[in-house]
Amino acid sequence: MSDLEWIYGIHAVENALSQQPERVKEVRFQEGRDDKKTQRLVQLCKTNKVRYSLVARRELDQLFTKNKERAVHQGVVAYTTMTKAGNEGDLHTLVGGLDETPLIIILDGVTDPHNLGACLRSADAAGAHAVVMPKDNSAPLNATVSKVACGAAESIPVYAVTNLARTMKKLQDQGVWIFGTAGEATQTVYEQDFTIPTAIVMGAEGEGMRRLTREQCDYLVKLPMSGVVSSLNVSVATGVCLYEVVRQRAQKAQG
Repeated sequence: MSDLEWIYGIHAVENALSQQPERVKEVRFQEGRDDKKTQRLVQLCKTNKVRYSLVARRELDQLFTKNKERAVHQGVVAYTTMTKAGNEGDLHTLVGGLDETPLIIILDGVTDPHNLGACLRSADAAGAHAVVMPKDNSAPLNATVSKVACGAAESIPVYAVTNLARTMKKLQDQGVWIFGTAGEATQTVYEQDFTIPTAIVMGAEGEGMRRLTREQCDYLVKLPMSGVVSSLNVSVATGVCLYEVVRQRAQKAQG
């Protein structure tokens, strides 16, 4: 299932036109912009036979004012089908078919679309196989997520599940070890072995993981905090954890 929605920004529109042009119904450019990036997007529209037009800036602004969204559209928007998240069954099918050691990010209660987009971008960059989140109490996959993710929202599989604890149990049954991030953990991410099938749970800022989510984890880990702040932004913490997995797996591959 997918719905039509306006996305915005140079990177988001370029990715849509480059990777999935069949999903782009229309592109609108701000009048008066004729820089190299705009020219490249116009050429992509022509190559992929996507309808495009030049409009006044206020018209682009109004597209997002109606949604009460303050968008920095960079002079280009596209009307495209937004990929919808898969379900629990889709997730377990993906994991069961992997030929590589699974790496999954589980987001428990990340409601800010900017944070979700940044998490998706980090997950894609680090080669994660999936991002899992609860169907309720999570940010939706929308234009803001798409822009912040810079294409990752369309490339990395995202799954929205009804019961997160049950999904985690099924992942464990499939051989995936689940590591929850918590400030009170006794071990750091640098002391755990992430070369095994891994799912890392990132909790909401402030509240952290919910009780049932925490109880379903195999291990709790933390990031060492040496300064005056007690925690990192969830997207930053996600990136740190993911690249520790990347480091360990690369080191193992090198022997």
